[in-house]
Amino acid sequence: MRVDKYLWCIRYFKTRSIATKACKEGKVRVNGDIVKPSREIYPTDKITVRKNQLNYELVVLDTPKSRLGAKLVDIYRKDVTPAEALQKLDLLNYSKDYYRKRGTGRPTKKDRRDIDDWFEEPNDTDSEE
Repeated sequence: MRVDKYLWCIRYFKTRSIATKACKEGKVRVNGDIVKPSREIYPTDKITVRKNQLNYELVVLDTPKSRLGAKLVDIYRKDVTPAEALQKLDLLNYSKDYYRKRGTGRPTKKDRRDIDDWFEEPNDTDSEE
């Protein structure tokens, strides 16, 4: 089976064209070598995939016939990604929250209307009559 099709089948990429693009950009390695999307893979091959600033490592156990459900993925691959790499992912998520909290920054249209209503001068014509 082709490496791009395999990565799509085991749900590492949403579409096969994205998997092909990742192979062409050099983000996929098989047994330590950068590969083309058409490279055949076999059981016991070690694949390294760079995705979201993280290097995922997996060992091919078998090749599926077509795309799998999420629960069946572990039958065809063994994830051997180091725990330190997964901790880096947590740190990246925390660092994003540290720099900018959700909801801060430029006001939305609704926020702008609320601000304008707050600073708007009250109409004194109704109270004088």
